[in-house]
Amino acid sequence: MSAIVLLVLGLAGMAAGYFIYSRFIAARIYRLDPDFKTPAHEFEDGVDFVPTNRYVLWGHHFTSVAGAAPIVGPAIAVIWGWLPAFLWVVLGTVFFAGVHDSGAIWASVRNKARSVGALTGDVVGARARSIFMIVIFLVLLMVNAVFAVVIAGLMMNFSSAVVPVWGAILVALIIGQLIYRRVLSLGMVSLLGVIALYALIFIGPSVPIQMPAEVGALSGNAVWILILFAYAAIASMLPVWVLLQPRDYINGLQLFIGLIVLYGAIVLLNPSVVAPMINGDLPANTPSMLPLLFVTIACGAISGFHGLVSSGTTSKQLNKETDARFVGYFGAVGEGMLALAAILAATAGFASFADWQAVYTAFGAGGVNAFVEGGAYMIHNGLGLPEATAATMLTVMAALFAGTTMDTGLRLQRYIFQEWGEIYGIQWMNKNVPATLLAVGSCLLLAFGAGGADGTGGMIIWPLFGTTNQLLAGLTLLVVTVMLVRLRRPMWYTLAPLCFLLVMTIAALLIQLRTFFNDGNYFLLFLDIVVLIAAILVAMECASALKRSRAEVARQE
Repeated sequence: MSAIVLLVLGLAGMAAGYFIYSRFIAARIYRLDPDFKTPAHEFEDGVDFVPTNRYVLWGHHFTSVAGAAPIVGPAIAVIWGWLPAFLWVVLGTVFFAGVHDSGAIWASVRNKARSVGALTGDVVGARARSIFMIVIFLVLLMVNAVFAVVIAGLMMNFSSAVVPVWGAILVALIIGQLIYRRVLSLGMVSLLGVIALYALIFIGPSVPIQMPAEVGALSGNAVWILILFAYAAIASMLPVWVLLQPRDYINGLQLFIGLIVLYGAIVLLNPSVVAPMINGDLPANTPSMLPLLFVTIACGAISGFHGLVSSGTTSKQLNKETDARFVGYFGAVGEGMLALAAILAATAGFASFADWQAVYTAFGAGGVNAFVEGGAYMIHNGLGLPEATAATMLTVMAALFAGTTMDTGLRLQRYIFQEWGEIYGIQWMNKNVPATLLAVGSCLLLAFGAGGADGTGGMIIWPLFGTTNQLLAGLTLLVVTVMLVRLRRPMWYTLAPLCFLLVMTIAALLIQLRTFFNDGNYFLLFLDIVVLIAAILVAMECASALKRSRAEVARQE
């Protein structure tokens, strides 16, 4: 199988989704109104509520939701074969992710930019809100703690990426000033920012920075984790236009250039997909493809974390309600394109099937390293770029996405603590600094409390990320579906994905429950039971809320 065939089919499917299906959803289901006064204008404060150019906002939204997950998940899932991963990424992007992300923005904008967690109390009920807030907190805890480990690992393993990763922050700070001081046009700023970023990528291999393996009582990896959380804490409290927006925007442009380079290498090299279509010779202890495929590939098909970004930061910056289609749905398409690139790199970026099989020796193998090494192989052989430079470019791409997700994730975690302060009348928790310290403290407690001096504690609960994240996506779709029912609009376009996610999530949790029990991993067993109970309660709340809403509509008719 030629990788070009998969590339063309995947991109064509996602393009049809955006130009046809998303237009129908925006006009007929959500009925986006260009004259609706968005919260960005109603509550404009120059810090969190800032009306934003839709291209800049798309950059923030896309790179915040992308992270490393749309690379890691698909690059692991191809162990079952390339066809299941390919189908779920394309179909999931079109019929699940785009509808979910744009729907979460719409629901939040129509309710004063409240987060989907807080909104659940009004739309569904107080019990559902309590469940939602617990699930949200767990997801953010996992994302922030684990992405810090991922970025730290990349900088320890690829020292050539350190200068471009941290240099990108300085580039973003300058871009933010140029855009909002209106010194230069957006096009000129974009061009200069991309040139600066790629100059850093080419400089990186010549100026490698290697953290010592041990720094006092801590490992080099742990030192990077502490530095990353210190940075993320500061970044999460800055006005969004200073760093968050410009960093995410320039990273979004960098991704598209990176994808063009990677896709161009595929077209010129025309590599064969060496991985099997369906893998009939799975390594020992590889779990069943159904239902675990649908929780292994979350980001890139559908992800509950996207709903947090959509209703947490994006809805506060939306200039026009109609921008939700471009920012939300096309943001999901961008992530689908990244997941497609990960699939191609992890299946066609090897010289032979034996080379591929040597990497995929167990479930969980592959991941970011397979993406970087496979992608660098294709770029080097297809475009002639030095393999070290290609590897640096792809490493920086992964690290920057994980970093922007961390920035946004910590800001969202701060919002959660502030919302808890508002709900329970704890005044000091409403303030930025205490809420940020609580967010960072909880992440560090997990990282170093469970992981010791290495700071890798987040990896302990990571096996539950996929199921918890998909449960969160189901909760978001539940809120959107109930709103549609109350507005007497068609609900099946959100209800069908909701039901599918709940079934697959509960099934995956049951399988993991048995695995954790057999392995004697009682900590994860306990957490799995907690999430499983939450999933069952969500299903019950779903049925109850829809029944009540339909009854209310019937009485009014």
